Amino acid sequence: MPPAEPPNPPGQVWAHTGQPFTHREFDTLVLGAGRMGASCALYLRQFAPTLSLLLVEEGGLPNEDGATLLAPGVWSGLGVPAERQREAGWTRAQLETAFGDISFQTRPLVDLHAAPGANRVPSRDLDLDAALVDPALVDTDALAWASVGTLAATYRPGALALNAAQAAIRAGAHLMLNTRAQLCGDGSVTLERLTVTNTHQIVVHETHRVRARTIVVALGAGGPHAIDHDLGVHSAHARAYRQFPRLNTSSTDASPLLRAHGLTLRPQNGGYTVVPAIHHRDPAGYVPVGGKLTGVPTGLRRETLEDLVAAMDALPALGTDALETGRSLSDVPGAWFALPHGKPDGLPLHEQVAPGVHLLLGGPHADTLGVSTAFDLAARIAGVEGRPWEELE
Repeated sequence: MPPAEPPNPPGQVWAHTGQPFTHREFDTLVLGAGRMGASCALYLRQFAPTLSLLLVEEGGLPNEDGATLLAPGVWSGLGVPAERQREAGWTRAQLETAFGDISFQTRPLVDLHAAPGANRVPSRDLDLDAALVDPALVDTDALAWASVGTLAATYRPGALALNAAQAAIRAGAHLMLNTRAQLCGDGSVTLERLTVTNTHQIVVHETHRVRARTIVVALGAGGPHAIDHDLGVHSAHARAYRQFPRLNTSSTDASPLLRAHGLTLRPQNGGYTVVPAIHHRDPAGYVPVGGKLTGVPTGLRRETLEDLVAAMDALPALGTDALETGRSLSDVPGAWFALPHGKPDGLPLHEQVAPGVHLLLGGPHADTLGVSTAFDLAARIAGVEGRPWEELE
């Protein structure tokens, strides 16, 4: 475990171009203030409080256009390899206690199936929330078997990013918002401070060149692109565009998570957020477009639409007006997500891609393993030995 926050003076925040910036060198730059970058910055301040650190974010905190704000926020050991289960458990403990109020809540995860299998019981025998067994939502004849994960949990990744960044600033980290970063390949980074014109165009207001001994690239789906284009380092990582339709079927704080047909229904704001599976990487240059449902234009991309149609018999609520499909892509929340090693089930990782430059990636399992991966990178940069989860029983 890292030590308590050191008694350093708080860092400075540059939120807009009216605040002059004259710094030319830091010990560490962390590019990207999503949950991965922000938590890495916090752990770095705790491990190495004497090293100067600048956290850079292209948008606000949290970034409304980033994947962190739209991430499902579902902790679950389901799908995590056995060798990383202790790490996942350590991450769960961190989410519950180390980041303040992030709306962490333990919920059972009910995994529904059409056929019997190991550790599955008849769905009708489960003591579930009434809304979950409502025939309008779940057809328990089609999904007659279920297994239950009692330790699953939900939280708000956007709140985690905000709280981690604020704690890092209190511990002496500096933060620059509304700034685009470009790697230069010589230990320096070009920072483009952005502003908005009176015609709502985003323009570069001023440019600075900053050097650092260590650079952490935590730009989410944009990280591999930056490594490839700015440094000329080939990356096997990829990205995919993921959408999160809204299902306006009633849920409560006691409603469990539901998983069936590759979909996860996350109780949220009195209804459900539908979390579809990621099937493959999107090719370079792909531009997300909506599809059509019975000839009617929708905002759902084809892969998501096909998943929902295939699940409508077992989850009949998906075939009603309760599902918000929109008329265009902008009507359905979605964001680009990183795919470590180009795999839809790729696990979070960090790797050194050039001298002094580290890539930090979350991906589909960032909810469960992202914080521990950021912790591990921070410990390595600071020269701290050991991984606390390896000491767990």
